[in-house]
Amino acid sequence: MLVFWEQRLVFLATPKTGSTAIETALESLAEVAILRPPTLKHTTVWRYRRFLGPMLETAAGGPFTVVALMREPIDWLGSWYRYRQRDELAESTRSTRALSFDDFVTAYLAEDQPEFAQVGAQARFLAGGAPDKIDRIFRYERIDSLIDFLEDRLDCEIILPRVNVSPEGATPLSPEIEARLRTERAEDFALYQQVLAAED
Repeated sequence: MLVFWEQRLVFLATPKTGSTAIETALESLAEVAILRPPTLKHTTVWRYRRFLGPMLETAAGGPFTVVALMREPIDWLGSWYRYRQRDELAESTRSTRALSFDDFVTAYLAEDQPEFAQVGAQARFLAGGAPDKIDRIFRYERIDSLIDFLEDRLDCEIILPRVNVSPEGATPLSPEIEARLRTERAEDFALYQQVLAAED
């Protein structure tokens, strides 16, 4: 999470949407940069509105614009699946190396998720339980729109490094599992459609 005080701007770091690259590029410009532990780095909009936002707005004497990125839901899960195939996780209970993408998504949809499938949900991160949602959600697939917005607000050129990138790999998903995912995680797909519609 990054806070730009003079610009009254907050960037929330949705996991697996390029947030580490943005934080790496902009940390030096932010008055507040919460990069660890992961629970604080990836502060949800609900936690921000409930705890951090009121404190910042009281101190600043006004509201902050809150922005974040969202990734297409299947692609987002694919990134998690590939990220947890890294060599350093090979012996971990978080590894997905021995699993197909169907296996991973099925485990993600389970009521009692195994550790490797505990990745949260973008709709909960960006809108879950908050009386006021994110002010603006940008699409990961059009991250250039966020960069243009940030360059305008921060009055500087931004060049993103490649960091924390998931390994390459195929993520084929069977029609049956995809249909389950779209039904059981409908809120993620609905929010993504809202983000798409806002671009028109």
